[in-house]
Amino acid sequence: MKIDLSNQKILVTGASRGIGKSIAQLLAESGAKVAVHYNRNKQAAKEVVTEIGSGAEFFQANLEKPADCVRLVSEVIESFGRIDVLVNNAGIVVPIDQDADMDNFVSGWNKTLQVNLVATALLCHELIPHFKKQGGGRFIHISSRAAFRGDTPEYMAYAASKGGMVAFSRSIARGYGKEGIKSFIVAPGFTRTDMAQEFIDTYGEEIVLNDLALNSLTEPKDVAPTVLFLASGMMDHATGCSIDINAGSYVH
Repeated sequence: MKIDLSNQKILVTGASRGIGKSIAQLLAESGAKVAVHYNRNKQAAKEVVTEIGSGAEFFQANLEKPADCVRLVSEVIESFGRIDVLVNNAGIVVPIDQDADMDNFVSGWNKTLQVNLVATALLCHELIPHFKKQGGGRFIHISSRAAFRGDTPEYMAYAASKGGMVAFSRSIARGYGKEGIKSFIVAPGFTRTDMAQEFIDTYGEEIVLNDLALNSLTEPKDVAPTVLFLASGMMDHATGCSIDINAGSYVH
């Protein structure tokens, strides 16, 4: 099966590295015009755009800032003419010591929720009227295994933010399906990315591998094909679903 996305214009957040980069690459290989979002690493985003071609462009936004979220959507629409799919991939992990004082505890939770959940909601809020006007669109949210099985104490905020993303996606699917808007969750398990390296450095890769049903750690390229399939429109009747990509480390 060859999936042709030559008529699709897709915004991928956090696309300068890791899972987002692999998603952007595969979407572009299938013909989509991709908006590569980044926060700080402009050079990495430029390299991704150069590598994938297909008319891709890069756009900067700090998702901690609500105004940046609004600006990002506006700039992509202005440049591309429209957006057909939003891949909400950008996310952060802020370890929070359970012995932290109140200020550090609240700060860590607020930052995590703002980037992982509130920014996701705001980007969708900005795009829903756009999708309605053009007769539909798709949201693909990159959540996490942690949303379903929880996480270690220092990563409770991360798990909670990703759980909120699941409920949010299901609400969009149920609330806007009649208007052609679909919403999906892709929930990777532990994946070899820069973001995950801190955990590997702290606990060792062997601990991660022992938790898997397979013999190797999930790579970003293992996540991207599912996003491609969802973006194609061939899975629209699965709107509201959550798809696990966790090497059998959590089955529910």
